[in-house]
Amino acid sequence: MSERRAAPTVGQVVLGKRLQELREAAGLGRDEAAQVLRVASATVRRMEMAEVALKIPYVQVLLSTYGVADEEAAAFVRLAEEANQPGWWQRFHDVLPDWFSLYVSLEGAARVIRSYEPHFVPGLLQTEEYARAVLESGTIGQTEPETIERHVSLRMERQRLLECDDPPHLWVIMDETVVSRPVSARAEVMRNQLDRLLEYAERDRVTLQIAEFSAGPHPGTYAPFTLFRFAEPELPDMVFTEYLTGALYLDSRREVAAHLEVLDHMTARAASAQRTKKILREHLANA
Repeated sequence: MSERRAAPTVGQVVLGKRLQELREAAGLGRDEAAQVLRVASATVRRMEMAEVALKIPYVQVLLSTYGVADEEAAAFVRLAEEANQPGWWQRFHDVLPDWFSLYVSLEGAARVIRSYEPHFVPGLLQTEEYARAVLESGTIGQTEPETIERHVSLRMERQRLLECDDPPHLWVIMDETVVSRPVSARAEVMRNQLDRLLEYAERDRVTLQIAEFSAGPHPGTYAPFTLFRFAEPELPDMVFTEYLTGALYLDSRREVAAHLEVLDHMTARAASAQRTKKILREHLANA
């Protein structure tokens, strides 16, 4: 039986989808593919859904069964071996929920990250003190000091993504609530966070917009969500939306298109990047 992995990589997601496409192009069902491998059909499903690592001997047999040419099959196997290598976030497996592991993988592979946040500053932009204050409020359901510090360390490690030579374009729309709600009794926590947001707002590959109260309701008021876009043509846009005890990953064209349309509407209605800087300075002056 294939080994279960807690944190699927983007490579596994891409190759799993490709395996499914090749199987369907060959006119085979999962039961038929499973018979070739002499395993349960659930094993084939789990590989295609990136719920387990890609077991190389199984992949080789399946590619041959699907009629994939030798050169393409060899390239696929090399990619599968790379995809099975654990990501850096695996060392945080003690505090990283399974449902969030894929998010970190997608975040690291995306070329564009567009998100709407109605409650807090997004994790990639948080100061260490702000992150600690949010986590101490109990929003993750665990308030043990050791657990909180592990979560803070993970959040700070994720931020290295924005410091690399070729970072993704991070485009965030925040409700005005985010910069109005204090997260700590210490005023300097929010002041430092507003300072940090102003610093990020000056970066070429960071776009910040605030949905002002005065603009009224907007189509994204349901829940926070993030849309990932990738350089690899094999991987479609994906949407992540979180709820109290888990999350959903959406990749159907209809659902992704709906979220993209909402983001575009919100972008047009929210304060411009320049006005957002002014709003941040005003809140900083009053913090």
